[in-house]
Amino acid sequence: MKELFVSDIWGYQPTTKHTPGTDLTGFKVEATDGSIGKVDKHSEDVGSSYIVVDTGVWIFGKHVLLPAGTVSSIDTEEKTIHVSRTKAEIKDAPEFDKDKHAGDPGYHQQVGGYYGNPRL
Repeated sequence: MKELFVSDIWGYQPTTKHTPGTDLTGFKVEATDGSIGKVDKHSEDVGSSYIVVDTGVWIFGKHVLLPAGTVSSIDTEEKTIHVSRTKAEIKDAPEFDKDKHAGDPGYHQQVGGYYGNPRL
């Protein structure tokens, strides 16, 4: 697997089959080791694309922001997004709070550093 660094973690990789303009809200999200929840929100902003996953009861209703670079594939027929991280990696990620973190460059940098870290 190609390691992603902070500089390219915020864009969809060509292999994901992402089609700009596709509404990903409600899509199931699958980690490398199982289901983690559904897409609550997503952004296609250039250099800042991401999905926000509602993990539901899996980790007590936590919302996590996953940079688009963590997406390995999108299946629009099955409405499923596969990400290249484990459930544990996602569980340990900085929590997303839409009231605190939406548009916060510090949070954005923190998440980018977490997911872009090649030691993961």
